Amino acid sequence: MTPTVTLPLLGMQAGFRRFSVAEYHRLTEIGVLTEDDNLELLEGYLVLKMARNPPHDGTLSRALKRLSSLLPPGWDFRSQMAVTLPDSEPEPDLAIVRDSPDGYMSRHPLATEVGLVVEVADSTLAGDRIDKGRIYARAGIPTYWIVNIPDRQVEVYVGPSGPAATPAYAQRQDYRPGDAVPFILDGSLIATLTVQELLG
Repeated sequence: MTPTVTLPLLGMQAGFRRFSVAEYHRLTEIGVLTEDDNLELLEGYLVLKMARNPPHDGTLSRALKRLSSLLPPGWDFRSQMAVTLPDSEPEPDLAIVRDSPDGYMSRHPLATEVGLVVEVADSTLAGDRIDKGRIYARAGIPTYWIVNIPDRQVEVYVGPSGPAATPAYAQRQDYRPGDAVPFILDGSLIATLTVQELLG
């Protein structure tokens, strides 16, 4: 029989410790955190990344192929790689970022270098809408897509509030099968994609 573990009273009162982005980087540099820990920093908290399933990975692969073929010069894509925001370092399923002369060899892209973030949502839908939406809006990411597998729609969020008391996107538009999703970078329409191209 496994013994019951109880936190000391002072431990329960202390709560969880929050980390700055700089502290998170330091923990990685000295080897306290490694890739095997499967964590990301969200609003100062170390959060376990969700396991991925075949519908998620298949949908992500479709989005990667389609969006990468449409990228204009000066932009690149990153898949499940970190972006550095003021209080978080999420690893979005897909991020369209400005090209960097050093190819981001010494740092991750900053919020000002991100044109679009995409999360493919299955079991993570609520967290992607609420938590990630708040984080990306606070950082000023101009456009955020949720490729929503359960509801078979693409949710497009624009008009980030920036660091407001209650950060959010000003507008949400849902695109369903038969609709065309606008792919916009720097305020310019690059192309349109059908929902079926992204969700199959």
